[in-house]
Amino acid sequence: MTDKTTTVAQIMSTPVITVGPNDTMSDVQDIFRKNNIHHIPVVDDGKVVGIISKSDYYRLLHGFTLFKTQKSEQYNDAIMRSLLAGEAMTRQVATLAPGDSLEMAVGFFRENLFHALPVVDKGRLIGIVTTFDLLTHAYSTPFMMEEQ
Repeated sequence: MTDKTTTVAQIMSTPVITVGPNDTMSDVQDIFRKNNIHHIPVVDDGKVVGIISKSDYYRLLHGFTLFKTQKSEQYNDAIMRSLLAGEAMTRQVATLAPGDSLEMAVGFFRENLFHALPVVDKGRLIGIVTTFDLLTHAYSTPFMMEEQ
């Protein structure tokens, strides 16, 4: 059970897979294909400068990719090779500090409809908290049925 003293640092995911602003969207594509993640912080010299969600990535793909036509795949490959992460990322990123409470994180998620928040300490990325991390934490203790 979560009490009011549980901090973001206690549930955040580490290490964080990141890209730089000059990495291509092909690099982002490879990361999404090889890892079960939905958000990639864009980091420059240890500082978060943006974030790319899997939804952002999917919006860039050609609409006919669903049908796996050769032309749509070639089009997507060309776009992904030519577009930089820094051009596709969301620039305004809310962040949390490791000592912030889970209540604060939940407030950010609810008010802004975010699904991931980078955790920074002294301006440097040290972790990431997602809605999945919150759910995992909330249900990590066995559920006890009340006797009737």
